Amino acid sequence: MITEQRIADFQGIWDLISEQKYDDKISRNRSSYLYRGMPNAAFHLATSLSRNCKDKSFDIEKPILRNFTKYASIEDPKLEDSVWRQLIIGQHHGLPTRLLDWTYSPLIALHFATSGESFSQMDENDCVVWAIDIDEINSLLPKKYKKQLDKESSYLFTVEMLDSLVQCLDEYDTDMEDSSMILIEPPSIDQRIINQYSYFSIVPKEIEDIEDFLASNTEHTIKYVIDRALKWRIRDMLDQLNVNERIVFPGLDGLTAWIKRHYYVK
Repeated sequence: MITEQRIADFQGIWDLISEQKYDDKISRNRSSYLYRGMPNAAFHLATSLSRNCKDKSFDIEKPILRNFTKYASIEDPKLEDSVWRQLIIGQHHGLPTRLLDWTYSPLIALHFATSGESFSQMDENDCVVWAIDIDEINSLLPKKYKKQLDKESSYLFTVEMLDSLVQCLDEYDTDMEDSSMILIEPPSIDQRIINQYSYFSIVPKEIEDIEDFLASNTEHTIKYVIDRALKWRIRDMLDQLNVNERIVFPGLDGLTAWIKRHYYVK
């Protein structure tokens, strides 16, 4: 089930960013959600592989990864040892992959929900933040994957943890079928991944529609649809909170993108 919540005022934004529960085991407040923000509520959850390669996605996924690894190994020799590292590093640099980006920070999700489109069109579309429950997604996993998480006292997989269980995509697809998927924490290869509080879901071949999968297999998934009238106000708030292109994309490209938007004349 997917619960759609419309946000039309700042109280709704506060409820989104303060979504935490008290954990008796540690006497602290924690959230079990990952978030994904998009600038248009009409956009669907889809991997870059499916958007780029459409119905040929899984026919050409292996050649894509093979050629990426062949030419990129000079920069990262570890790519040859792990298909999961190939996916993560490739996704990070714009390669079409079966990964879907998420963040643990609702503020970062709001940044992506209020950026990435023409400034002149900011008032034309509602934006969206998706929230998925890590515990709920993990509960769907096959037994051996759950055991690995328990063994490591972890809520999310690392490349090394996943490599210890499965080394190829075909085996992964067989294990997951159309009823589960892995959430993985990327290695901290640069400041961008760290600043974005990045995580990925590895979408199995049999899950053809991610939203249908969430609707059929989860109870806690939330789709926050944020009224277009709030977008510039949220954007200005995030800038004051130091959540902007300069932080999310460290370096001169992020700096110039931030300055360009900061000085945009409406």
